[in-house]
Amino acid sequence: MNYYGSIPLFDNEHVYVTCSGKGISGLFFSFDELMLQTKGTATLLENHEYIKEATKQLHEYVVQTRQNFDLPLEITGTAFQQKVWKELKTIPYGEVISYKQLASMIGQPKAVRAVGQANRRNRLPIFLPCHRVVGASKDLTGYAGAQVHLKERLLTLEGIQVANGKVVLA
Repeated sequence: MNYYGSIPLFDNEHVYVTCSGKGISGLFFSFDELMLQTKGTATLLENHEYIKEATKQLHEYVVQTRQNFDLPLEITGTAFQQKVWKELKTIPYGEVISYKQLASMIGQPKAVRAVGQANRRNRLPIFLPCHRVVGASKDLTGYAGAQVHLKERLLTLEGIQVANGKVVLA
């Protein structure tokens, strides 16, 4: 059974976090996406221990008292996707890498597009920080569908300067 909770992220924006008995299974930026991905089967249960802990840790992240998440995650995907997602956790808070660098980090330097697709299918954004991956020319390429403004907001929160849709290096 999937449960979900609505968690405030920024000002008037919420995220929807799902969990099962194994851990956090998804983070969605809209209720419609939550319903689509769970096929409408998720049940509201905001006092579930995993939802409460995710709420606490996301709040700490937003107020900049947390840089890493320590949550049980239920990660499902292909072996390749899981390899990419595992590597995402090694990107330090406040730093960005390119899709090409990520492909090299997993030992498949020519798999840049496949790495991008794996990031696109990441059901645990923020927890598996795909927002820290940018285009080769530092462009803020896609994030969670059309949510590039959230990618910019997350990077800015982490102290990364962004201007005109690109990361500005100090």
